[in-house]
Amino acid sequence: MSEIHLPNDFINEMRSQLELREADALLHAITATTSPVSIRINPEKWQKDTLSERVPWCETGYYLPERPSFTFDPLFHAGCYYVQEASSMFVERILKECVKTPSLVLDLCAAPGGKSTLALSCLPQGSLLVSNEPIRPRANILMENMVKWGCPNSVVTCNYASDFQYLGELFDVVIADVPCSGEGMFRKDTGSISEWSMENVKMCQRRQREIVGDIWRCLKPGGVLIYSTCTYNTHEDEENLEWICNELGGRCLPIGTDPSWGISGNLLDGSSLPCYHFFPHKSRGEGFFAAAVVKEESTGEQSGQSRKRDKKKAKPVVGKGFEWKRLLKSPESYELREADGVFSAFPQAFSQLLDRFMQGLHILHHGVELGEMKGKKFCPSHTLAMSTALLPDAFATAEIDHATSIAYLRRESIVLDSDTPRGYVLLTHEGVPLGFVNNLGNRANNLYPEHWKIRQREG
Repeated sequence: MSEIHLPNDFINEMRSQLELREADALLHAITATTSPVSIRINPEKWQKDTLSERVPWCETGYYLPERPSFTFDPLFHAGCYYVQEASSMFVERILKECVKTPSLVLDLCAAPGGKSTLALSCLPQGSLLVSNEPIRPRANILMENMVKWGCPNSVVTCNYASDFQYLGELFDVVIADVPCSGEGMFRKDTGSISEWSMENVKMCQRRQREIVGDIWRCLKPGGVLIYSTCTYNTHEDEENLEWICNELGGRCLPIGTDPSWGISGNLLDGSSLPCYHFFPHKSRGEGFFAAAVVKEESTGEQSGQSRKRDKKKAKPVVGKGFEWKRLLKSPESYELREADGVFSAFPQAFSQLLDRFMQGLHILHHGVELGEMKGKKFCPSHTLAMSTALLPDAFATAEIDHATSIAYLRRESIVLDSDTPRGYVLLTHEGVPLGFVNNLGNRANNLYPEHWKIRQREG
């Protein structure tokens, strides 16, 4: 690994927070050790018996002995697993301790999607997750990862925290992995070092308080805010936690941990709030900070006036032109919707809630996009191929090998076996859906999304 030079102000800050020996151990870990590689599997799509070294605070998290070429693994594109930094998987521990019943959850700063996909795998059945990212290019990446994960009980939005306030005190849980100075990523992303300064730390602290203050109004009394950063300093971590409790009326919740995990506690002099630091010289992962805060009392925020969206809403419709219920498992639990000729299915239990979201939020994705009618013929969406709600025998399938899978993911033309039925065919690799083709016999038209295709060359 290339030599890493850390800013003097950062070194001094760490030595003021930690004992000298521990601070030097941290600095050595950042500059002279490599980042571990970890993934989290999607239990709805994949069971991998050969993965043996589990991340101790996450049931579906695993360490890999080395970093493979994820780009050229078809199962990665099929949503069988997510490449996620191990320390941030601690959010699963918090969710499982704090959320025992079906809940409405908002992941406020969700891109690229690690914590959202994690939440979908561990929230109680019957929950709904809203994954939000205010920056549109990042929101597009979030949407891609959420579609690949395949859970129908999800909505993806592109909004700022203040945009949610018209909903009032609605959410049971808010995950706020707020933008930070990124100290915890110095080892993994050395480019972030040049952007670091104490001035930026203070700027991040102010922005974090603004974000949390805005979204606090949308949390139910008794609801839980999961506050996290990927940084080490107490300004963005413990000082903000004190501010949330003292100024907003929060109460920190203790989370069960094991001493063998190497997690550090509160580092701020005079503070005893339960919180959790991950340092790379003590735990196997990058830098991470997390805390759970319960909202003690109502802020009196009621549903208010929403902004009018210009985009045509996806309105409930009666199925027309195709038998959409034959596509899904448990179709009776979904409602058919349509916008601009595109049909989607959304869980009926949250139908009215989706209508409320559409009154004031910019929604990029919801439920399962089924497809569209082209003339009298139904053309299935790639989202349907990725969804865990897809009925296994809804389409003819064709199993393809690794080389053909990569060609498909490059959006190249492929040829299927001569006995493959004509029409829309669901391609699978190792039994897992990759996407649709329109099989014409002499060739198969590739329906993989253009903007998702692999552009690199293998090897």
